[in-house]
Amino acid sequence: MLVDSHCHLEYKGLVEDREGVLARARAAGVGAFLNISTRQSEWGQVVGTAAREPDVFASVGIHPHEADAHKDLGRAALLEATRHTKVIAIGETGLDYYYDKSDREAQRSLFRMHIDVARETQLPLIIHTRDAEGDTHAILAEEMGRRAFPALIHCFTASSDFAEKVLALGLTISLSGIVTFKNAKDLQEIAKIIPEDRLLVETDSPFLAPVPHRGRVCEPAYVADTTAFVAGLRGTDRERLMEVTTANFFKLFSKARL
Repeated sequence: MLVDSHCHLEYKGLVEDREGVLARARAAGVGAFLNISTRQSEWGQVVGTAAREPDVFASVGIHPHEADAHKDLGRAALLEATRHTKVIAIGETGLDYYYDKSDREAQRSLFRMHIDVARETQLPLIIHTRDAEGDTHAILAEEMGRRAFPALIHCFTASSDFAEKVLALGLTISLSGIVTFKNAKDLQEIAKIIPEDRLLVETDSPFLAPVPHRGRVCEPAYVADTTAFVAGLRGTDRERLMEVTTANFFKLFSKARL
């Protein structure tokens, strides 16, 4: 089976037909979904969907774009939210210096708080990073030096140097439909060399529909297209990569139970 390790089922484009979205994905072979939160106000919806759907899991966290709006979010609130049985991850969190929608120091402070909770709970940290490789790596390296925690870079679009650095820290790398784009040659080269046991696939739906679905609202079903493309890049067959990425998902997100 396939796993969509990062989707936003509560977002416009998916939420209006969530049952249909899930049915189409299941028909395409997707057997598990990780429904990602980006702000505290949506935690209830994200976890609620996971509670209703046996094959849907949830994350709780604050996206860096939302850092300014969550300066008063206490560590205790995030920690309490992780106690739900279907919450298997923390995030997405991280740093985004491309859009700079929140103060950079606020982003860094919130990122470290998420890391602290991930370290205590040992739930994987889902990291968003854009135009912030230096600070992202510096914070991760410093915090890993204090005590290790499981983590992944989702929707990887960074440099090969950054890939090498985060892999050296023990992180996993997740590839989205961006890897199928014509102008993603550098990312395609990185996709070839990610260690087999550190690779995940995702849609980040409703964003970033892969080829041949460009221009459409992205759905979790499309993780099958990304998987097939990455398998071709790596010189393996689709079924093998399905098996590997599914096993990697359940190893990393060890709280997930179907």
